[in-house]
Amino acid sequence: MILEYIKSAMKNARYEILEDHTFYGEIRDFQGVYANEPTLEGCREELESTLEDWLLFSLVKNLPIPEVDGKKLQVKRSA
Repeated sequence: MILEYIKSAMKNARYEILEDHTFYGEIRDFQGVYANEPTLEGCREELESTLEDWLLFSLVKNLPIPEVDGKKLQVKRSA
């Protein structure tokens, strides 16, 4: 489930080449999830890693996580 969610979120990533010729990437609706690397592939890898960390932190802290392409992540707490 989480892998499908991450794949869907990564499809929403946007990349650009900066003036210093590095690649910047971010994912819409995920505040603070961005990466800046010398190569596009490196930027993608770092962005995915940052997204994973962001998701784990948000789940542990019970923070809202955006819905992506109809997919939702949430923790079911047991009594």
